Amino acid sequence: MGKAARWCAGALGVVLALSGCSGGGTGAGGVGSGGKGGKVELSYAAWDTNQKKVLEQLGREFTGTHPNVTVKVQLTPWTEYFNKLKTSVTGGSAPDVFWMNGPYFRLYASNGVIRPLDKEVAEDKVDLSVYPKALIDLYTYDGKLYGLPKDMDTIGVWYNKALFDARGVDHPAPDWTWSDFNRTAAELTDPGKGVYGAAAPLTSFQEYQYNTIAQAGGYVISPDGKKSGYDQPETIKGLEFWTDLIEKKHSPDLQTMTDTSPLQLFEAGKLAMYWGGSWNAGEFSANEYTKDKVDVAPLPRGEKRATVIHGVANVVSATTDHPREAWEFVEFLGSEQAALAIGRSGPLPARDGTQQAWVKDHPRFALTTFLDAVDYAVPFPVSENTAAWNEAELTHLTQAWTGERTAGEASAELARTMNDLLARE
Repeated sequence: MGKAARWCAGALGVVLALSGCSGGGTGAGGVGSGGKGGKVELSYAAWDTNQKKVLEQLGREFTGTHPNVTVKVQLTPWTEYFNKLKTSVTGGSAPDVFWMNGPYFRLYASNGVIRPLDKEVAEDKVDLSVYPKALIDLYTYDGKLYGLPKDMDTIGVWYNKALFDARGVDHPAPDWTWSDFNRTAAELTDPGKGVYGAAAPLTSFQEYQYNTIAQAGGYVISPDGKKSGYDQPETIKGLEFWTDLIEKKHSPDLQTMTDTSPLQLFEAGKLAMYWGGSWNAGEFSANEYTKDKVDVAPLPRGEKRATVIHGVANVVSATTDHPREAWEFVEFLGSEQAALAIGRSGPLPARDGTQQAWVKDHPRFALTTFLDAVDYAVPFPVSENTAAWNEAELTHLTQAWTGERTAGEASAELARTMNDLLARE
């Protein structure tokens, strides 16, 4: 059996603790001897149904150059993915290669669930400069790199051209500001038709709050991962950007956005502007209403320009029976060939030189907006147990979104809770 592993449920969330998980062992991919000339089956776990076909195609292409290796894609919906991964790690049957995101990365890296890749990167002379530095940094822990970026996403303002034109409102300028955005939201709000200028939800901090916090000069977590920034005046200002929209009724209230998501409102023509990611390009191209009516603009500038950058990385299980083959598959997945295929399936590839094919696949939209944003992007905020304080964010900030407390009061209390959680890490 594989190395011993256990999941400890603490009072404030699930914390992973592994014993001796530092390579070797029995992984899910252990089919055949795996010895010289033996047959090897690698398991590859992912969560996006839309990418299953291209992932299977890439598996076959890898087999074409590695005849003794086959790849079995294990697809699990996003809502179940990390629960299933946790179970497989506990049972000693983790996938050989799997998708990892920023919020969970440090938890898995710090507990030895995934393998550092620095040795292989050096031996194979992999050029890491072809990936955004912020993503390389995101998947680096304690000075070691644990994953190769697969795709990336930045945030922009998707806007309904038809609603803008109907009310004679200028489309967003490339250099617009918070003041411009707020004025535009006011001009486009039409209570008689049930149309709002924008939405200020509390469901995706990556698309909303983290961006305005950075734009205001604040921070969510200090660079050393030891201190919350939610008690900083600049961070509070970034939150008030959203609560002000609700207070002025230029955004639906929290209950309305809980009943009907902002995405649904936008695709129904009831929302003029939608803060969303590069991943929305495929969705809006396919949607009958939005495909001819929307476009995307950069996020408005606060004290400075900023957008959150995030992306999925491919990682190798620490308990795989086939570390060399698993690494070579991850290396292939980070290649230009694989990145071009990934881009055609929907996501924005992380590898430089391959993103223009993605842009050309959606010619209706100004998608270079998302590429230009890399120049002023900030990393997704994470720590060793991000999930614990993510839960605290919702608990405390909901009171500001419903008007029970001011953003400053809720944020200060959140900072105290978050600092306590960070101290326990």
